[in-house]
Amino acid sequence: MKRDFGLFHDHHRLFGGDGMVIALWRCIRVPVVVPLLRASVYVCTAMSVMLFAERVYMAMVILVVKVLRLKRYTKYRVENARKKIEANKSHPMVLVQIPMFNEKEVYRLSIGAACSMSWPSNKIIVQVLDDSTDLSVREMVEQECRSWESKGVHIKYEFRTSRSGYKAGALREGLEKPYAGDCEFVAIFDADFQPDPDYLWRTIPFLLSNPDLALVQARWKFVNADECMLTRLQEMSLDYHFSVEQEVGSSTYSFFGFNGTAGVWRMQALANAGGWKDRTTVEDMDLAVRASLKGWKFVFIGDLSVKNELPSTFKAYRFQQHRWSCGPANLFRKMFKEIIYCKRVSAWKKFHLIYAFFFVRKIVAHFVTFFFYCVIIPACVLLPDVRLPKFVAVYIPSATTLLNAICTPRSFHLIIFWILFENVMAMHRAKATIIGLFETNRVYEWIVTAKLGNASRNKSSSRSQKRYQCHIVERIHMMEILMDIFLLYCSIYDIMFGHDLFYVYLFIQSMAFFIVGFGYVGVYVPN
Repeated sequence: MKRDFGLFHDHHRLFGGDGMVIALWRCIRVPVVVPLLRASVYVCTAMSVMLFAERVYMAMVILVVKVLRLKRYTKYRVENARKKIEANKSHPMVLVQIPMFNEKEVYRLSIGAACSMSWPSNKIIVQVLDDSTDLSVREMVEQECRSWESKGVHIKYEFRTSRSGYKAGALREGLEKPYAGDCEFVAIFDADFQPDPDYLWRTIPFLLSNPDLALVQARWKFVNADECMLTRLQEMSLDYHFSVEQEVGSSTYSFFGFNGTAGVWRMQALANAGGWKDRTTVEDMDLAVRASLKGWKFVFIGDLSVKNELPSTFKAYRFQQHRWSCGPANLFRKMFKEIIYCKRVSAWKKFHLIYAFFFVRKIVAHFVTFFFYCVIIPACVLLPDVRLPKFVAVYIPSATTLLNAICTPRSFHLIIFWILFENVMAMHRAKATIIGLFETNRVYEWIVTAKLGNASRNKSSSRSQKRYQCHIVERIHMMEILMDIFLLYCSIYDIMFGHDLFYVYLFIQSMAFFIVGFGYVGVYVPN
């Protein structure tokens, strides 16, 4: 009763006496707002339980896989395949594709690493697919290719006058070249990826010894994980993806989402699945799902890492997360019926694809993280009529978070920062997911993730000198600031009229939105 009086007293002071606003609020509060909020709590509770159950299931599987040493890639007999290749000199023809777009800072790294792989020069073709619109960058990339060609490397420089289809279009057109038809396998590396010299020796034998295998995927190793707090937090999220999600998918269903890079495809499987399509911004996941529905299997090699770079600017990271959240939701919309009616895969695999892979991980995870922890919980503070169970608001998310963060023990002390930042990013991911599901504006937006490469140190060292020269407008993000104000108001209200400790969480979460809202996260490079 005291909280109710405080709420109405607060509204009276804001809107004055028996104004129309307070009268309207009194009319809709009990019959409309409270039931709607209570229903939202039930929905979010169900989603939290679904997400928690999925995390527990994957934790149990990965525990069994690691304790009993049942990782799928250890089951394949690849030593005989390696020895046979060496003895008979029967190296298959391999195409290495490197798609790039204005990659001024990293093009030398990726081209150099690909050209340095230990595979017979007459059995490998390095194909640089350059969509650069900057003529100076295009000239530098072409010159780099000529330099390696003069050293005896079979390298092809291909550029397009149009960016039709973006990355998928470039890869598709690259496979249409006459010389690509002679290749049995294709390895794909984004412009910032640097494979080790023995990469092909550790992947191709899997494909040679197992004709039903379509894809061999390596994990990522982050060369700039220690650059700033932003990259450390990204490492925590991606380590879980590779150590758990990819490993579980490989070991139990022989399916996981292709990461778009650091993988080798069997050309026959790629063609059988329908090739590259540009109908979504996750062409790699699209291809993987279609190949899986055709009956092909995948394997993830957890002990093979390929060096790459994490986005170290918040702007680049935000664009990347929009694409990674919008694309899967849009693909789910497009392929739902196709998965349901597919007769080549088991009902269990269909369930995994629809429920676990798409619905829980790509939709529910984003919705519950933002709407529950940043909207519903604060709203329950303002409306004490709706009771929020502690096991839903505290215990389940705490356990889920621990299961996520335990994969990166070196950063475990950053777990609080990781939680707060993930909640901030969940706002953008939830928005992008809605855009993908309903195909609204920005559904096909493709902005290449900017890489700093070797220049990152120079830019970061000069950051303090340039900081005062930039305009404050470049750093402000209004959505985060508005969320900061909302959460701060709720935390103050809870301190004044509440009987719980939600204000502790609400206050520090509002500070996280404040920090991100004013651009104080990641490396800052002025426009």
